Amino acid sequence: MLFGRGKKNPIKIADKKVKEWKYATCGYCSTGCSIEVGLNSEGKAVSSRGVGSADVNRGKLCLKGLFEHELFDSAGRGSEPKIRDSFHDEWRVTDWDTALDRTYSEIRRIQEKYGRDSVAVISTGQMLTEEFYTLGKLTRGLIGTNNYDGNTTLCMASAVSGYKRSFGSDGPPGCYEDFEHTDMLIAWGSNLPEQHPIIYWRMKEAQEKKGFPLVVVDPRVTMLAQNADRHLTITPGTDVVLMNAMMHVILDEGLEDRRYIEANTNGIEELEAEVAKYDPKMAQKICGIDEDTIRIIARQFAKADAAMQIWTMGINQSTHGSDGVVGINNLALLTGNIGKPGGTSLSITGQCNAMGTREWSSCSGLPNHRYLENEQDRIDIAKFWNVDVDFFPTARGMFQTDIYQAMELGQIKGLWLIATNPLSSLPNTARIRKAMEQLEFCAVQDCYEDTESAQYAHVYLPAGTWAEKEGVMTNTERRINLVKPIVKPHGNSKPDLWIFNRMAERFNTEGKVNFPEKAADIFLEMGELSKGRLSDNSGMTHELIEKYRGIQWPYTKEQAERGEVPPKGGVRLYTEDATFRYPDGKAKLIPLPFIDNNEVPDEKFPYWLNTGRLIEHWHGRTKTGKLSNNNKYSPIPFAEMNPDAAKELGVLSGDYIRLVSRRSDAIVMAQLTHRVPKNMVFVPFHFHDCVNRLTLGLLDPHSRQPAYKQSAVRIERIEDQQEAARLSMEMRKF
Repeated sequence: MLFGRGKKNPIKIADKKVKEWKYATCGYCSTGCSIEVGLNSEGKAVSSRGVGSADVNRGKLCLKGLFEHELFDSAGRGSEPKIRDSFHDEWRVTDWDTALDRTYSEIRRIQEKYGRDSVAVISTGQMLTEEFYTLGKLTRGLIGTNNYDGNTTLCMASAVSGYKRSFGSDGPPGCYEDFEHTDMLIAWGSNLPEQHPIIYWRMKEAQEKKGFPLVVVDPRVTMLAQNADRHLTITPGTDVVLMNAMMHVILDEGLEDRRYIEANTNGIEELEAEVAKYDPKMAQKICGIDEDTIRIIARQFAKADAAMQIWTMGINQSTHGSDGVVGINNLALLTGNIGKPGGTSLSITGQCNAMGTREWSSCSGLPNHRYLENEQDRIDIAKFWNVDVDFFPTARGMFQTDIYQAMELGQIKGLWLIATNPLSSLPNTARIRKAMEQLEFCAVQDCYEDTESAQYAHVYLPAGTWAEKEGVMTNTERRINLVKPIVKPHGNSKPDLWIFNRMAERFNTEGKVNFPEKAADIFLEMGELSKGRLSDNSGMTHELIEKYRGIQWPYTKEQAERGEVPPKGGVRLYTEDATFRYPDGKAKLIPLPFIDNNEVPDEKFPYWLNTGRLIEHWHGRTKTGKLSNNNKYSPIPFAEMNPDAAKELGVLSGDYIRLVSRRSDAIVMAQLTHRVPKNMVFVPFHFHDCVNRLTLGLLDPHSRQPAYKQSAVRIERIEDQQEAARLSMEMRKF
């Protein structure tokens, strides 16, 4: 018998006295985990667990999902509508009719005085898809402003833009099952263990079975990089150079798939001419990766039977974000790695329903990937919604990031802000604050009443959150899954769908446009609009989705009528002889000249500022910052700093330091680690009072996504540490 065996006290899990488990889909990241929430005899949510029969997570949850049930009663939840005359005044509690009437009348007043587009509507990636569709119908069909967007511009706009440029349509072509079939994986600017832990588990399990090599391209030694076969510590903002150099090697050595290229793509001659300029010896001087390493990785990628690429914000949040996505697609197309098991370019989406807003919100056009620029699309939706086709604009309006610049110029006078907090999430916070101060009217609709952006609101509309509502969400691999109401909305708050429908009643005075009350009925209406299109979900119902724990689109009405059981997983958007969404059915190979417009370190600001996520937190900590089991791991802002740089500056671990950029400053605690090089600091983006005071407002020209990853700062040692601690606390009050 082993020493001590049988003598230790067994681990005991506290009995939460769960009487009933209710089904939902996790409302944090885009993985799309099926979750059950346990209710006690009083109907209070007391526990969360994964669903074993769900293909996505197979019973597992990450740290955030395990404590998601605590959100319902978390601090700062709004319980009553509120109004005030000026954002300098105190709030007054009111009833729903008064708050909604005020919002309606102010939107109409501003539009009548300044024009339809003088009001902006900005939503989120965290509502349910039926809510997105209803808001789009209200905004496009009745309110009429063309300045309508979502905060998904901050995380996924470059992926959307890149997919459209390469394939002719948005929509990730691969799925999680591709990990099980791939022979090589390149992760570009992605740290799965902290960003998407359950996808990481799926990847790691597949890697242990198949043994494929993992290459991580990231300037920081992330958790994923620590588990990689090769870690390429690239110079920030130069991914396109590395991609072009890899394509140079592949074409120079005849490793491309000519049969696939000729059958499925256009533009090979132009691409060959551009990448010929990127000899690895030249490229290494720009991107910082040794020329021999470039050649080895390029050969390994091209010779693999199936090669897969994934990416997240390290690619997207750049002035070259859209080009980076196109470069990934170019590599895949050049080697025949779109459409076959294990061969794909798969964007790992950010928010839980960012895909739902891409598909159905009408932010970038009209429902189900339709374009305002396409006359037939405008005619079809106008007829379906029963609105005048001439009411629609003929091109999309401003992106979210441009809307705030228009506010600054006085072009936008009114704002309806829904489940998003720009004073936390947008770069160059001081500039955003000044822009919002100029608004004549702002309505904030959020489940929390204490967001930073609510400081500038005239009306506050308390909304339900996550599983206080019913509807569907779409995850990274195009899987639609169901959220069911587990508890009632907090206090007198209301589901977002209820709020949109009540607002629609005020704009829809003639009753011409139909607004169903039930999410299940709205989903069926959406299914009608999806028939025959790329994103066809006409064969799905809420009941079928719950039965199969999520269904990947496309799943058509014809498949359902034939009695075809939805496949458990592994649905790919294109086949090996793919039919892409351009008129000729071919994808585009697009040459990518490198334009070096980065903000780079210099004598005055000698350190790169890198930003990213922590496993315990979510976005601006509006949710996780109020849950003790999440917040306890990282309650205050900190900066990872190289010990050699710290020694030169006289900084000790745990000291407060001041980071200064060309825009502002922030006080953070120094955490000394070799995860960052000597000329870099890493700051988690979750702390509103910190990182986005510093970040750069430059935008990608195609996606209009901000370049959060390309800033320069200096580090100042603070002599009076007690005063620094006080100042850090003061910053977090605003």
